[in-house]
Amino acid sequence: MANHYRYIIFYKPYGVLSQFTQETPKHRTLKEYIPVPDIYPVGRLDWDSEGLLLLTNDGQLQHRLAHPRFGHERTYWVQVERVPDVDAINKLETGVNIQNYRTQPAKVRLLLEPPDLPERHPPIRFRQNIPTAWLEMTLTEGKNRQVRRMTAAVGFPTLRLVRVSIAHLSLNGLQLGEWRDLMPSELKFWRHSTKNHQQICQYLI
Repeated sequence: MANHYRYIIFYKPYGVLSQFTQETPKHRTLKEYIPVPDIYPVGRLDWDSEGLLLLTNDGQLQHRLAHPRFGHERTYWVQVERVPDVDAINKLETGVNIQNYRTQPAKVRLLLEPPDLPERHPPIRFRQNIPTAWLEMTLTEGKNRQVRRMTAAVGFPTLRLVRVSIAHLSLNGLQLGEWRDLMPSELKFWRHSTKNHQQICQYLI
């Protein structure tokens, strides 16, 4: 039987490592929030980033979702220093060079209003007389600290970064620090978006 698999989404707060083992007293870990044994994050979310994290004990699915060829979309709300102009947004959309790598095309738009998010603790450090703005960025790749390096490359450093969706999964209904199991309707998505879905999701058949 394969019904022992768990698939969980978690709204990770700022300052929490995407792992269950603590390396230094400075950072909190997933162990403080998720009392489920033997599950692991799919991909990662940096300690200083917030938002959606997917965890599972299904090793095959974890491998496929983390593989670059899968190319599922990840959407972020990104608070940056100053207000990006059209040229900067176009560069982010078409690709920028970061660490000898050119990023793949992305979807980027300037948000007219700040998104409805809980306060960050600690709050970001504002610089006097320098405005900030929010971008919505959707990527299909996940290089190390990619969003931060992309906005820095076009001259608008990231101040706050929140991942709001992974493919069809979103933070809707989750409060900061909360987690839940995926619903059957959400699980069925993987049958249509990964290779060898008969093996990966055979528990649904």
